[in-house]
Amino acid sequence: MKNKIIIALFGIGLLANFSCTDLEEDVIDESLEGSGQAEAVSGAIAPAYGQVAWVWRHTNYYGLQLIAADEAILPYRGGTDWYDGGRFLETHSHTIAPGNDLVGSSWNEVTRNISRALSAIEVLRPLAEAGDAEAEGALYEMIALRAYMNMLMLDSWGLVFKKEVSSELSEILRGEEAIDYIKSEFLSVVDVINTSRGPGRITQAAVWGFLARLNLNAAVYRDPYGTPNFSTEEMDRVIEYTNNIINSGAFSLSPEYFDLFNDDNNSNPELIFGADQRGVMNNEHSRWAYWSLAGSWFPRPEHPSADGTDGPAITSDFYQTWVDAYGGEDPAEADARFFLENQIIPAELQDLTGVTPENDEDHYYCMSAEDFEINRGIIRGVIWGPRKDESGNFMTCDGGFRIYPVIQTKGNGPDKNVDYVNHTLQVDFTNEGRLHRNGYRVSKYQFSRTSPNGNNYSSVDLVLMRLAEIYLMRAEAKLRKGDNAGALADVNFVRTSRTARPDQTPEALGAIDLDILFRERGFELYWEGFRRSDQIRFGHYEDTWTEKTDTDVHHRLFPIPQKAIDGASNVPGYLEQNEGY
Repeated sequence: MKNKIIIALFGIGLLANFSCTDLEEDVIDESLEGSGQAEAVSGAIAPAYGQVAWVWRHTNYYGLQLIAADEAILPYRGGTDWYDGGRFLETHSHTIAPGNDLVGSSWNEVTRNISRALSAIEVLRPLAEAGDAEAEGALYEMIALRAYMNMLMLDSWGLVFKKEVSSELSEILRGEEAIDYIKSEFLSVVDVINTSRGPGRITQAAVWGFLARLNLNAAVYRDPYGTPNFSTEEMDRVIEYTNNIINSGAFSLSPEYFDLFNDDNNSNPELIFGADQRGVMNNEHSRWAYWSLAGSWFPRPEHPSADGTDGPAITSDFYQTWVDAYGGEDPAEADARFFLENQIIPAELQDLTGVTPENDEDHYYCMSAEDFEINRGIIRGVIWGPRKDESGNFMTCDGGFRIYPVIQTKGNGPDKNVDYVNHTLQVDFTNEGRLHRNGYRVSKYQFSRTSPNGNNYSSVDLVLMRLAEIYLMRAEAKLRKGDNAGALADVNFVRTSRTARPDQTPEALGAIDLDILFRERGFELYWEGFRRSDQIRFGHYEDTWTEKTDTDVHHRLFPIPQKAIDGASNVPGYLEQNEGY
């Protein structure tokens, strides 16, 4: 009986139905060093660490967090793409049912990661007890990784799984018990875990960061449907743990914001923890790079197959927060985090009046593949990129590749093959708002230059914790304790540290309150998986935004997948559906 439950909880969805992706799960190398039949320690932890990127896949946990918040929307593009059973439409409008595939795939990947961490723990513990120092260090990392995955479970489904032996039935904890369990797991390793193996592996700084997150959100986790009561004690713990990281001197803010999301970001001094995609662990795709981008856009001239998917766009509501903050000034000019212009269009080509795909044969500029880099940040208006000829090859010129205004070649809209991709603000579920071109796009992550084909095998780490978040958590804890001056100093330190482009370095704020801090977290951490939790903690998850009017507080948590409940049905009362579903 117990084995059946274990399969139900940790083995559902070994083959997942991913849109625009392969149907089979990638095989993760047995060793972090890539030596094939790995030695015990590396072979134990590689599957657990390798699973982290699968958890944060765009059609798993990342997509669930992103689309459920007010910062992103994924319509049924042109009535042809990205419907996927309605899972993204339901997630955005908060009308999710227990059978929603996005919820189901997210649950499967998180629980699978918990299972892999536990399997590693069972291999490593006897080795550590026998005096193997390397195994002991890896054991601490796996305990922390299991706690981190359980914190994702608590954040999204309001429960955690407590289990020390894989053959036994998990104990399900909620509320205070769940918080205490996760806290005890982190505290059991924080003083003994490594301090230098990151960012691809969990370090002491990452554990401090997890403890800060746990204490910051504990009031929500304790009472997910009520009004959070932020205790002074927990805010003090947030300040303590963030101080440990900041005062360590081991990390510093990146002067260029978008360097945080480049090929070489593993060595960026701001990065504390991420999903390492380099080397032999480099079996992941650039989905955080290409998911949002236009399907007609090719960001790598050396790779004719590298394109976008016309996936999610930012909502008009989230864009408006930038406009409101900077008044009459274009956010692209006022804030280095909003936009980075890599493509300098020659002045004589910028005016497209009277220019159409039918008469623009000479309306291009030349750029080598090595020098070509698309713009980054929030992408608006007409985009430029390489163009293919009738044979499917990119058109060349003396200087490399011809860079044209991009023609709308995807979808079935009125602009297909007759107009340029012109990203407009409107994006919604209406026939007009769901056209492939609609919505401003997010190009935060670089298309990896180490990839053999642009889209696959990215070497860019997925950023899961960085120093700016640490400062913003400390600012929030200070503000909730009444230390406005301290909070303002931390927020301004983050804002004014993006100095690589001085003309776009945001100016220091003159005052701070919870609304401004919520806004600032949105500006700094947009599309990194924080917004849903932030909205809940700051009291904005029941607000109305594009295509979302639901105000049911029970929808702060996602439903437990019906397949998981059905799989546990032979133990009455073991896995009960969350309220409101």
